Amino acid sequence: MTTPSPTPAGPDPHPGFGPDLARRCYREMLTARRIDEEAIALQRQGVFPAYVSLRGQEAAQVAGAAALDAERDFAFPTYREMGVALALGVDMVGYMASHRALWHGGLYDPMASRFSSLNAVVGGPVPHAVGWAVGERLRGGTGCAMAYFGDGASSEGDIHEAMNFAAVYRAPVVFFCQNNRWALSVPNERQVAGGSVAARAQGYGMPGTAVDGNDAAAVHRATAQALERARAGQGPSLIEALTYRVEPHSTSDDTSRYRDAEEERAWRDRDPLTLLRARMEADGSGDAAFFEQAEQEARKRAEAVRDGVSTAPEPDGTDLFAHVFREPTEELARQQRVWYEEVRP
Repeated sequence: MTTPSPTPAGPDPHPGFGPDLARRCYREMLTARRIDEEAIALQRQGVFPAYVSLRGQEAAQVAGAAALDAERDFAFPTYREMGVALALGVDMVGYMASHRALWHGGLYDPMASRFSSLNAVVGGPVPHAVGWAVGERLRGGTGCAMAYFGDGASSEGDIHEAMNFAAVYRAPVVFFCQNNRWALSVPNERQVAGGSVAARAQGYGMPGTAVDGNDAAAVHRATAQALERARAGQGPSLIEALTYRVEPHSTSDDTSRYRDAEEERAWRDRDPLTLLRARMEADGSGDAAFFEQAEQEARKRAEAVRDGVSTAPEPDGTDLFAHVFREPTEELARQQRVWYEEVRP
């Protein structure tokens, strides 16, 4: 059984994580939690065919994304980075459209939000992030790429090739692994040789940092430092945010078949929202009135997202063919003709 590490005692190790940033992260983490709850309910009601929860990973996503510069950086997500999307100001109805299977990749503007299309290929966003980062460097820009992946994806060849390429070309990219302890039903110890994703960075000549992924301040500091290093031309870094996937891998998964209930309870006690709230209450950056207002705002926004995605119109079926190739192939044209004859009313 994997058990959570204790929170370090003593002086605040992250003095740069001030009251304003703490309040922003708490609001966005709480909003992500409430949207996540609404999304699970929508799947149970048959509105979403499936859904992947981020519960327990809000600090890793929101606090890390808070270090990004939304004017010049670019995030490359998997299918679970809803908290990152929220932190970057992505239209959440457009984001959730993918979970309702209205659109592959999301009905939002990636260029405006600096948040790439959702990528369900395991490890898929990482080579894309490196390619963008190399291009940014070649054009003389100062933006950085954030490449998201999980502990399971860290075993994919795409990840290793991307890290090596990024290190050779000193690409301004941060490899951000959310190690939530489970690659679907496979625990870390059975699929991560050596037990550490961060330790692999040394083999590519880049720094690797393991950080408490449930500690918003720790995540933000590690991410800010990695971005500063990349922006200074010193190349890529790897961050391993050690967290936990509280909910099943997806709504079609059953954790009782492979996980210990005691382990789940232990990690629920280290809920990132609870930890951040305790920190804010201790240092005076949040009082009862703040937390009550944050709860009301989060619920209101989550309900608006729920209602918006539930009532969003289905796209025209011709979109299946309009966004595949710049110059349609004969086979695609044939499929379109069949669709017109057999499917289109």
